[in-house]
Amino acid sequence: MPTIDVYDVTGKKVKSLELKEEVFGIEPNEELVHTVLVNYLANQRQGTQSTKTRAEVRGGGRKPWRQKGTGRARQGSIRAPQWIKGGIALGPKPRTYKYRINKKEKRLAIRSVLSSKVLENQLVVVDKFGFKDIKTKQMVDALKGLKVEGKALILLPEKDEAVQKSARNIEGVKTSLINTINVFDLLKYNQLVLTEDTVKKLEEVYA
Repeated sequence: MPTIDVYDVTGKKVKSLELKEEVFGIEPNEELVHTVLVNYLANQRQGTQSTKTRAEVRGGGRKPWRQKGTGRARQGSIRAPQWIKGGIALGPKPRTYKYRINKKEKRLAIRSVLSSKVLENQLVVVDKFGFKDIKTKQMVDALKGLKVEGKALILLPEKDEAVQKSARNIEGVKTSLINTINVFDLLKYNQLVLTEDTVKKLEEVYA
């Protein structure tokens, strides 16, 4: 069973916490993580790109010149694909890129990423933030005390306006809730910052 140190916002060690092995101690399945990540990115695509076919381009109802006797190639419309300002042949049309994968696969992928964060020492646990006011400086000081550098994802068990708004102007730092967690964000940010309550909630949901 993996164990991790718990710190307060000043960076002082408070205690050690045992993590559930089925959530934070499994062998990461990299292939599945990749599959779920590709699915997430595909589902984010809007698919609104569109081109006009020769039937949709304005003009071109009249045959530009007679069929024979001009010495030029025969043409039926000035809006055929080979003409400038003509329609596009086989161009993109609005479509959906979404597809579904098994819910169990998504949960296993998240557990795999959480376990890899523990293995790579990229998981930081704080007992609580306890912010009463919305101040960016106190979040900067807290992250400095926790020795969190670079891109960081702060995962909260529930909405906390003081924490979320204190972190929103810090470059490379994002706050998220457990019910919106996804593989893309977990992989995008180098360090994952959890409160003690977040750890318990994750263990309840994903164990």
